[in-house]
Amino acid sequence: MKFDLPKELSSIIKVIGVGGGGGNAVNHMHAKGIKGVDFVICNTDKQALDMSPVPVKLQLGVSLTEGLGAGSKPERGSAAAQESIEEIRELLSTRTKMLFVTAGMGGGTGT
Repeated sequence: MKFDLPKELSSIIKVIGVGGGGGNAVNHMHAKGIKGVDFVICNTDKQALDMSPVPVKLQLGVSLTEGLGAGSKPERGSAAAQESIEEIRELLSTRTKMLFVTAGMGGGTGT
């Protein structure tokens, strides 16, 4: 998967929203027009990713969840992240020096 973060243009600070709660938080920050950071959302729910205005998105566990979410099962969310570990590494390889991760801790993916 290719990410829209050219190394020479990407920020050293990334804010990643994981799951529904984290995605909502990052969507809000993005809508406020905060500059100087790269916003990313990661989710097992493809529909939630498609609805987000954040340009950089990573669908976790494509094979495992088939885009249908983690079903409020944290172990399924963890397995989805493990399935996508190489994509996560690639995402963070673009000049990342500081990373903030936000998650709601109430479902499966972010928990």
